[in-house]
Amino acid sequence: MLWVVLLAKRRTHIGTSRYLRCIARFHIMEENNDAFLLPTSLLDSSDGKYYYKPDTLSFYTMPSYRNMALSMFLLSLKNTGTLGFGLRTTSSSIATSARRTISSNTSPLYSTAAVEATADEKKKETSSNIPIKNEQAYSKVKMDDIVSLCKRRGIIFPSSEIYNGFAGFFDYGPLGSELKRNVKDAFWTNFVQCREDVVGIDSSIIHNPTTWQSSGHLDGFSDPMVDCKETKLRYRADQLFCAPVILEEDDTTVGYVCVMEANDDDMKKAAKTQAKKLLREQDKKGQKIKSFDFVDLTQIDEETMAKVPSPGSGTPTLTMPRDFNLMFQTQVGAQTDASSLAYLRPETAQGIFINYKNVLGTSRQKLPFGIAQIGKAFRNEITPRNFIFRSREFEQMEIEYFIPPGDDVWGPYHEKWIADARAFLESVGLKDELMGYDVHEGDGLAHYARACTDITFKFPFGEQELMGIAARGNFDLTSHTEGSGKGTSYFVCVYCAT
Repeated sequence: MLWVVLLAKRRTHIGTSRYLRCIARFHIMEENNDAFLLPTSLLDSSDGKYYYKPDTLSFYTMPSYRNMALSMFLLSLKNTGTLGFGLRTTSSSIATSARRTISSNTSPLYSTAAVEATADEKKKETSSNIPIKNEQAYSKVKMDDIVSLCKRRGIIFPSSEIYNGFAGFFDYGPLGSELKRNVKDAFWTNFVQCREDVVGIDSSIIHNPTTWQSSGHLDGFSDPMVDCKETKLRYRADQLFCAPVILEEDDTTVGYVCVMEANDDDMKKAAKTQAKKLLREQDKKGQKIKSFDFVDLTQIDEETMAKVPSPGSGTPTLTMPRDFNLMFQTQVGAQTDASSLAYLRPETAQGIFINYKNVLGTSRQKLPFGIAQIGKAFRNEITPRNFIFRSREFEQMEIEYFIPPGDDVWGPYHEKWIADARAFLESVGLKDELMGYDVHEGDGLAHYARACTDITFKFPFGEQELMGIAARGNFDLTSHTEGSGKGTSYFVCVYCAT
């Protein structure tokens, strides 16, 4: 096997080039980490020069800032003072009152002892008003209570409420806008301003439509959808769960129940209600049934689907799942035809990839390095639900981290970003016991991904994804190179060694 030492070529601000020198075989004279040891099988040397496409580690909030904001707000219900958007805790109010008492009594006519006594009396008066911490409060909170509280306190309002709202869209009020800004500032400070290897960009919401063809979004960015033929309602097939109703006495299946995705207790409760109705209709009231074995509607065949009741009609009127593209369409320019068709971006990642070469040429970064972005994204969700967790307009906070290629290179970077993401979430106040991991394997991985791990959070509606860390390989840069005809390779100087 022929191996080469790759030394990065970096352009300076005056247009000249600097090459790092190597001595011996794999020993680098300079102390910085500009050299990578790679097999020639990873290189493209068709034109006599050597190039390679860096692999990408994608670090992003799942699917957006909204999940993190919601989890931080939920945590505030359990632990007063977690959020930094202007609400004072009882203890800080006491401290403020004490300071005001002292400052108003610092005249020479008063002794220090008198001032301290006044402050102590004030503390005693207010300490009796400190609420007792309820450890069970979070586990019992309901989403309806949260939604109502957010509206009353000026955190989040339904969008266009005076026109009866618009499903999947929300407006942030005085406190909500401050919370939102604090979350974004914390992310940017931690991952961009406090790191030398990450820079930021702010790309446009609408890209050239070919961007989405190259990235695969036009063909593959979809969710499975089922229709109710009677009510004309539509549902995401992977958010509807069905289970057979089986009698304990003789293992007879008397029908099916179908419930929306929620936490385990709510799903079982809804299924039991449907099962009782089913047993009454068949004159089997009071008979015991086995526990429910839920599967989503993407995993059942056509014969079973014909027995599953629709949540809308209560009868088996659902179609088989089909793909529904989630991208919002719009028209650009004065004409309205196929040539003016464009899309609102469904994610911020592609704006990073198509600017990769611009950032590399102007920021003087070297591998490994990252590009971060915070911005709006839009997804035409089939059934927006669970408040701001699954909405149609949201903000994403994302980092694409570019590393040297190779099957033995990406692993340590992947684990490091998982640890950094978890540490960041804990640093802003999320509790360790409310978070977990969801490691994607097999069919759960995207076709281009080498690995993907979600950091999850225990929401009132169940444990769901909060942040995702994915090893994407060089799929994105390769796709945009082929689609645009413009190179995104990283040029290197090569010293051969056998």
